[in-house]
Amino acid sequence: MTFTETMDHVAQAFEILGVLVLVSGIFGSTWLAVSVWRRSHQGWKSYQAGRASFGRVLLMGLEILVAADLIRTVAVEPTLESVTVLGLIVVIRTVLSFSLEVEIDGVAPWRRNASPPPDRQL
Repeated sequence: MTFTETMDHVAQAFEILGVLVLVSGIFGSTWLAVSVWRRSHQGWKSYQAGRASFGRVLLMGLEILVAADLIRTVAVEPTLESVTVLGLIVVIRTVLSFSLEVEIDGVAPWRRNASPPPDRQL
């Protein structure tokens, strides 16, 4: 087995891991939301807990999938076209990750210490 084939398998393993994280995360987030609802009987708290939990899972899944793309591009197919596509994917996923983080925390990263997150209770 050549280095390129080995790295292709490693990239596939990362992709599978990323998908497993996302699939298990949706079940875990749903379980968390249901358990919060059973304890508090407040739909908003349940929704917020599930949403924050799944947002963090999405961030983790995106990071793992970026690693898979990076391995595949650098080790398997290092052409100018694949590097350009990787750059676009990383930019898109970085914007998504940043947006998800702001949504989860309710405040921009550079303002975390400056002000408390907004109260989202209805």
